Amino acid sequence: MTTLTGAGTPRTTTTAAVPSGAAERTLGRLRAARRARAVRTATVTGVLAALLLALMAASVLLGGVGEVAPREVLPAMFGQGAGLADYLIFQLRMPRALTAVLAGALFGLAGALYQRLVRNPLATPDIVGVSAGAGAGAVTVMVLAPSFLAAAPLAAVLGSFVLVGAVHALSWHRGIDTYRLVLVGIGLGAVCAAYTNYLLAMADQSSIAVAMRWLVGTVNGADWDGVGTLSVGLACCLVLTAVLYRALMTMALGDPTATGLGTKVGRTRVLALLLGAAAAALATSVVGPIGFVSLVSGPIAVRLVGGDRSVVLSPLVGAVLVIGADVLAQNAPLVSPVPTGVLTALLGAPYFVWLILRRRQGAVS
Repeated sequence: MTTLTGAGTPRTTTTAAVPSGAAERTLGRLRAARRARAVRTATVTGVLAALLLALMAASVLLGGVGEVAPREVLPAMFGQGAGLADYLIFQLRMPRALTAVLAGALFGLAGALYQRLVRNPLATPDIVGVSAGAGAGAVTVMVLAPSFLAAAPLAAVLGSFVLVGAVHALSWHRGIDTYRLVLVGIGLGAVCAAYTNYLLAMADQSSIAVAMRWLVGTVNGADWDGVGTLSVGLACCLVLTAVLYRALMTMALGDPTATGLGTKVGRTRVLALLLGAAAAALATSVVGPIGFVSLVSGPIAVRLVGGDRSVVLSPLVGAVLVIGADVLAQNAPLVSPVPTGVLTALLGAPYFVWLILRRRQGAVS
């Protein structure tokens, strides 16, 4: 290209062009990587779905169906059985299996939301005290107003919301610091645990039995009313997560970048905190605080499909974990029968200790 200098002398300049072949190759690699990730996500989702169906079948078929004729099992699963088949399968086993799946999905979703929002694998509802707040609310009703036991799920949700508001207020100082949020949550969770223990110390034997069974975390005694509550709650939480999904993805880049991209960071953070608390509280209100499911579901999903799609896969991972733990709790030799929460705690506590040690080593180095 020929241009004129200030003195009017022509000068020839050369503009370097990016080779079209290199650009096409780069775009081709990006498209190939995107297709590979989509195939991996679809494959992992299919495998987890198949595993979930297998575990549900094991939960229904193992334990208590030996006296039911094989031809009566399938009709009874869909409510078409009669007599013993209807009682054992449709009234006992099917609600238990579905409750485990739905509660696990809610726990997994709540953990992924908190971990994605705070960008800290320790910031899960059971670690920052949300589950303890839900437990305090539910036990308050069980001990102080046993005649209104049906209001325990609502009290659990309200307790979790109160605790989330307190954690958010006390950890706010020119923004949310992740470690401050975790520490404040642990402290308030300890306060809720102390309050719960005080209630149990003052309660009568019948109230203590009901509360302790619930506090351990179990799907034993599940019914179709609980299945309905969890189904509606999970559907609402998934819809709201889809609405917030794009904002959550931009917030993963950091608050300044997300603000520059047009995301209302403060509003999104509050809504996500409340949504995660509601998901955890709904599950806790039905099955009790089954520990560590929300902690491990997100990291497992990240390992399987990557961080940007972990929120989508975490509910499925949580469902597999809870139904798998329940099958083992019912049928594993030398272990069963134990409440489901006992088994998840035995498996999740070592992971929690390992996670803290790994982060401590990373901070020292």
